[in-house]
Amino acid sequence: MTFQPGDIVHVKYNSGKYIGEIVEDRGERYLVKVHAVDKHPMQGDLHNPGETEGVLFQERKALAHYEKINVVKSAVEPFDDAVPDYRTSLENAIDAMKQKLSKHDSNFNQASLKQLTSLEENDYTKRYYQ
Repeated sequence: MTFQPGDIVHVKYNSGKYIGEIVEDRGERYLVKVHAVDKHPMQGDLHNPGETEGVLFQERKALAHYEKINVVKSAVEPFDDAVPDYRTSLENAIDAMKQKLSKHDSNFNQASLKQLTSLEENDYTKRYYQ
């Protein structure tokens, strides 16, 4: 499927999912402007998912409102619903991730929950929740 500038799309980027707007067709990729968060990125090492020992457990923030990203075309799908408010979508994505992580008690899930809570309190609150 081919998209045109102005089309609203659903994109997978790293371990997160976003709703955005096509800005430009760049050959093998689209430049997409982020309007909402559908799934918050997983925390930790993307190359060793679920691991906390012997890996760099990285903080992974959601992409910012109106941030522009280059996305491979295979990661872009049509989005036909109303675009949610960025702040509300971020809150919902964090809540969904916390619920998922709370279902199983593991070192990885505990570390991820701690990281998400830190992001929410120290970064997102300052940027979006005021």
